[in-house]
Amino acid sequence: MLRPAVFLDRDGVLNWERGYIQRLEDLELMPNVAVAVRSLNDRGIFCCLASNQSGAARGYYDLSHIAALTERLQTLLWQEAGARLDGVFYCTKLSPPEGGKVRGLACWSTWRKPNTGMLVAAAWQYGLDLRRSVMVGDKATDIDLAHNAGCKGVLVTSGYGAEVLAGTCQHHTTPDHIASDLFSAVPWILEQFVESYP
Repeated sequence: MLRPAVFLDRDGVLNWERGYIQRLEDLELMPNVAVAVRSLNDRGIFCCLASNQSGAARGYYDLSHIAALTERLQTLLWQEAGARLDGVFYCTKLSPPEGGKVRGLACWSTWRKPNTGMLVAAAWQYGLDLRRSVMVGDKATDIDLAHNAGCKGVLVTSGYGAEVLAGTCQHHTTPDHIASDLFSAVPWILEQFVESYP
């Protein structure tokens, strides 16, 4: 039986939004994020990272740095609350018109939000039901991704979320729910899984 999932953006949702993070130690969890993820873990809900990470395509650092940032993220989640991400997907590609310039990474990709590639790949690999899943992000493209994939979309006003709602970042979007941060979004998320996780 296919199971639902919670897909999570990274910057501005799990860790503080600090642009393209050059130093590993600058990746720091936002307050109560680990507790929020642990509460989903404890209910058996599949938690999956789904993040655009174009820093390598822009030439800011290499792919190994993105992997190291992901490892640090997982370590911090575990150290703070025994929390974990069950799946990790990120798009390292960026088209040349958007600023991609590194050979092999400067290209269009079906994985780049708001395209659905990351979520489709996760669903195929882990047996997930996207129609019963939730995507949490701080940008309009996160909500667009959710709706393109048939998920519900939660916009958190941490990160760029407040600017999205004010109309000063990206474009207008219509999330299924708005919350101040991931921790505040968890009660609403859990309501969506009542049938799946009685």
